[in-house]
Amino acid sequence: MQEGIQLPTIVVVAHPFLSKIDKSMVSVPILAQKLVRIQASIISKCLPEIVRKINDRLASNLAELNRLPQHLTSVAEALTAFMHILSSSKDSLKKILLSGEFDEYPDKKEMHSAARLVEMLDQYSNELHSKNLEKVEGFLMEEVMVLQETKGIGLPNFLPRERKVKEIASSPEDFVGKLWNYLERVVIKVLMYHCENYPQLQSSTRRAAQNLIAKKKNESVDWVREIIGMEKLTGYTCNPDYLTTYSKFMAQQHMLMEIMNDHGKCSVINLEGVGEIDVGHLRKHLDVVQQAFDLKMRMMAYWKIVLMRLVDSMALHIMFSIRNMINKEMENEIIQDLMTPHGGGIERMLIESPLVAEKRNRLKKSVKLLKESKEVVANIMDRISLHDDHERD
Repeated sequence: MQEGIQLPTIVVVAHPFLSKIDKSMVSVPILAQKLVRIQASIISKCLPEIVRKINDRLASNLAELNRLPQHLTSVAEALTAFMHILSSSKDSLKKILLSGEFDEYPDKKEMHSAARLVEMLDQYSNELHSKNLEKVEGFLMEEVMVLQETKGIGLPNFLPRERKVKEIASSPEDFVGKLWNYLERVVIKVLMYHCENYPQLQSSTRRAAQNLIAKKKNESVDWVREIIGMEKLTGYTCNPDYLTTYSKFMAQQHMLMEIMNDHGKCSVINLEGVGEIDVGHLRKHLDVVQQAFDLKMRMMAYWKIVLMRLVDSMALHIMFSIRNMINKEMENEIIQDLMTPHGGGIERMLIESPLVAEKRNRLKKSVKLLKESKEVVANIMDRISLHDDHERD
């Protein structure tokens, strides 16, 4: 019995908190009460942090659960969700492709379409102009030959344009191919983002977008071939810059004729629009040099207008095609593909993706467990508070 009394005394003396208890108060029941009070005090200090962590986790899981797609149970609900996907996709594409906004993809430069389209048009323009460099060897000889062959017919106002048009004919076709390939990537990326909660729609939507882009690309190729054909057949412009440029080029004619008439002068001349050239070979054709020079300057001035027209009309055509695609064609194309036998119909949306279903169940279980834990902790805090009130009484 003596040993049974000594053990608590040793514990009391050894423990830094219990050693402060009055020795006369030491007994097993009293010690137990003191231990419970100490434990309750320690626990009560930890409980607020535990509650905070439970609340944070609960809020996070509830938010994630709410972000999951609605579990659709009827065709009406599925149709509503589908139309919302189409509407939000169209709004995003209008912002990206028509308004030049990129707040939805601030860090993805490929999605900054206004800047990318301007870059592509600039490259297209540079390519066209790079194919328009005037030959420095045999300057004016093509024009001289044409004049000599048409002496009995009369002077042409322009040289035949078909050869020059053929030289650049492939560039517009190549450009529309590259441009629609880029637009396909942007359109599919936006559509897949808005369909991400309904994976069962993604294959049908992607296929519809690819088919639509292929149609638009073919339309653009047909349009390009048409305008190239028109440029081959007809030479016309009402652009006042044509006469301005032509007059500026013709103002250099006197320098050329001075060299032609004075064999002692150096035969090298620097002409605007052509560069530094040797014109000594033209002294053999003095009878047609002035007429040949006039033909050359007319074509150079006119060709600047043609190249400008090809770039400007391309920009207008592309923006018009994009607008029609978004506003009039995309929605119908996606709906038609979805309603085909291989599309599966709107009813496919009623079948929830296994991944989404698994995630929904996991989050629901987690939310339920966290709510129960929160209730248990609240009960513990109430009991501690009630016990403290009794102790003070």
